[in-house]
Amino acid sequence: MRCTSVQICNKEICLPDKRLYWKVEAEVAKQQEGKRGSSSRSEAQDKAISIIRLRADLQGAIESENYALAAKLRDEISKLEAESLAVSAKALAHENANYSFRLGQRVRHQNFDYRAVVCGMDPVCCESSSWMETAQVEKLSRGSNQPFYQVLVDVHADPNLLVAYVAEENLLAPDTPDLDRFDHPYISFLFYGMDAAGDFIPIKQLREKFNRPRHEIPLDEEPGGDA
Repeated sequence: MRCTSVQICNKEICLPDKRLYWKVEAEVAKQQEGKRGSSSRSEAQDKAISIIRLRADLQGAIESENYALAAKLRDEISKLEAESLAVSAKALAHENANYSFRLGQRVRHQNFDYRAVVCGMDPVCCESSSWMETAQVEKLSRGSNQPFYQVLVDVHADPNLLVAYVAEENLLAPDTPDLDRFDHPYISFLFYGMDAAGDFIPIKQLREKFNRPRHEIPLDEEPGGDA
């Protein structure tokens, strides 16, 4: 099986593609098909609507004395309520998260020095406990309770490291605008192009997926200058 090399803390880990590579692969496929990414908020709303419908069905089952069906519907409602609570909590965490980096922003890994572009973000590490153990996330100064970013890695830096999942504390923003060439097979699918600071402008679907505002420096405006 082909692996994606992931560098976190001071360790390089070879993980199956499905861990990280396919996250972006699936997103690219959705953008190519013209589909709109769904947010955690809309997912919670969908579950709430499903619960309302199931409650109506439950009332009908009770009135018709179909108690077997009623019991089944109660179980489904309980399961959906638990899922809805989890999704709502996730949506709230995403909305209240304080991210240091933006979608499309160019960054550099402070330990391995590769250049990358932010293409996704989580308010905390959302990988499995086994992944975090392998990656030694507990050795990070801020642990798993900090934003983690999906980043596209410049193919010239490491052709085998297309996508990385990196803790916020391990990323650095360039001191000056990075206008050097950046190559990655997914750039043209997830971003419109570059702004004057060299950062990439995320497409609407990507911004909606992570509930992030549009940010760009116009080409006729100097980075760091007055608007």
